[in-house]
Amino acid sequence: MLFSYHALDKDGHEREGTIEALTMDVAVSTLQRRNLIVSSIAPMDKGGMLSMDIGIFKRVSNKDIVILSRQIATLFEAQVSALRVFRLLAAEVDNRYLSEIMTQVADDLQGGSPISKALAQHPKAFTSFYVNMVRSGEESGKLSETFGYLADYLDRTYEVMSKAQNALIYPAFVVVVFIVVMVLMLTLVIPKITAILVDSGQKVPFYTAVVIGISNILVHYGIFVLIALAIAGFFVFRALQTASGRLFFDALKLDVPYVGDLYKKLYLSRIADNFSTMLASGVPVVEMIDITASVAGSNVYENLLREASEAVKGGSSISDALARHPEQIPGIMIAMIRVGEETGELGNILNTLAKFYRREVSTSIDTLVDLIEPLMIVFLGLGVGSLLASVLVPIYNLAGAIN
Repeated sequence: MLFSYHALDKDGHEREGTIEALTMDVAVSTLQRRNLIVSSIAPMDKGGMLSMDIGIFKRVSNKDIVILSRQIATLFEAQVSALRVFRLLAAEVDNRYLSEIMTQVADDLQGGSPISKALAQHPKAFTSFYVNMVRSGEESGKLSETFGYLADYLDRTYEVMSKAQNALIYPAFVVVVFIVVMVLMLTLVIPKITAILVDSGQKVPFYTAVVIGISNILVHYGIFVLIALAIAGFFVFRALQTASGRLFFDALKLDVPYVGDLYKKLYLSRIADNFSTMLASGVPVVEMIDITASVAGSNVYENLLREASEAVKGGSSISDALARHPEQIPGIMIAMIRVGEETGELGNILNTLAKFYRREVSTSIDTLVDLIEPLMIVFLGLGVGSLLASVLVPIYNLAGAIN
């Protein structure tokens, strides 16, 4: 529930704003922990059921963070104070949830908290990578540059991820349409044709008998099929909540022909880009690997990077640590990292690798998109055509016998 409040801070200045809390008591307690003396507080009128602040809609997209980071970088370059930056952004951002977060961050800053610590209180919006980058900028005194690095990095990541997601929309739509068409035919059309074949007493081919059997199962036991699918979906969901389950599915995803290669290039691009960005910001190597592991996006690569981090702590070089996983890290990447370590140009080498793998991902996605449309059309045509042929051929034979 959202509450509006008026309060006094420890210096006696009037403060007003909004705060999100489960109850009014919780809201008052939260404000008091911020060293505020609450003079009045009341729930805000949210305009009825249609505008209720439902938790599922409380999300911050990558696009929101990209724009926000660019704005922060610009304001810091203009020598605007940190507190003023976040107050301005709280009033300007379109996302209401992000606006609330900015207000809370500004409140924490006014209470003396560092920016990185204030951002860390909101993990749904700011990843550990983001927070640690900001912390590094605070320690080095290069906050404006750090937010610039973050804006550039998030912009690149958003571009690649959005392109990959958009490439999957069309095949997903076609597959859903295909399934709907097949189910409708099996439950509405095939039973009527089956009645004609049964009344004729003609012996049907094996493939026709299979189609009729599937149709009968869907017509008479469709509810049980749905229940079975729901149970299977539930167990898959539960498996994805466990570390072993996520590891299994992430490994399976990498083994899918062509798609697995695309995912591998995507993860390698992210790893190289993370390494390059953090090295440029002065993040220590071990911390750099640990942070990248937490935002890798794949349990397979996360475990790999955790092992590499331990190896580096034990005195190993980054290239030698990564070379222990030749199936996930290609030899060319290891060789280039080794050259970067030997020449002291690791940051530039990683930046080159990131650009290379981004191009590879982009090319692979373009190729996949070009192949998907004809393949999906052929797939849909063969499926529907085979289904129709299995029942129309016996009817054609029946008509020929009658003549």
